[in-house]
Amino acid sequence: MAHLIEIRDLHKTYVIGDEPVHALDGVSLTVDEGEFLAIMGSSGSGKSTMLNILGCLDTPSTGSYLLDGTEVAARSPSELARIRNRKLGFVFQNFNLLPRTTALENVELPDLYMGRLSHRDRRARAMELLERVGLKGREMHTPAQLSGGQQQRVAIARALMNNPPVVFADEPTGNLDTKSSIEIMNLFTGLSNEGITIVMVTHEDDIAAYARRHVVMRDGRVMRDDLNDGGGRKTQDEVARLVKEALS
Repeated sequence: MAHLIEIRDLHKTYVIGDEPVHALDGVSLTVDEGEFLAIMGSSGSGKSTMLNILGCLDTPSTGSYLLDGTEVAARSPSELARIRNRKLGFVFQNFNLLPRTTALENVELPDLYMGRLSHRDRRARAMELLERVGLKGREMHTPAQLSGGQQQRVAIARALMNNPPVVFADEPTGNLDTKSSIEIMNLFTGLSNEGITIVMVTHEDDIAAYARRHVVMRDGRVMRDDLNDGGGRKTQDEVARLVKEALS
């Protein structure tokens, strides 16, 4: 069976002043359908660059990236935009909700761009997703009327609007308190148990512990890929230990 995500010998080089900076330095990785993967590493390790390329927000300097069997590494910006809208969902640290738009309208946005559903079906789908993330009764609230945790729930519902095969989460609990972080991660766990593929960047061991697979990066390279762990969830201490071992 083909991998959902397959990257081979991926490089990304930026030039800062006269100096080349190798943000990714020959990364190879596969992700299968239904995996819950945490990408970890310190600032400058390459984890955010990796997520941006996997999410078709950036392109590699060299290397191959197959998404659901399709090569996307050399696509044009307009082609990447279509791929993002049709195949990918995103959850960001800062929520990225439209401030003067209701929760319902924020969730509807991906299909407004795609135009796949009728107005009635689009609204029904958005209502269903808001209920699924625990926001029934809050559909007409704007982001300012919602807590941080509730805003992130709206963002998760929006990410699911077009039934993407994979959801990318970039530090999804970075702006949340402990209680809200646990609620959001329990929601991600539930989605993963339903078979939704989740690729998450985080620097927090307790958040990474919710994932079943852990990739640790340093200096643009994968230092450890905790793939063959039997699929069980690790404790926070176990995640902290594997990160320490990878970076020592």
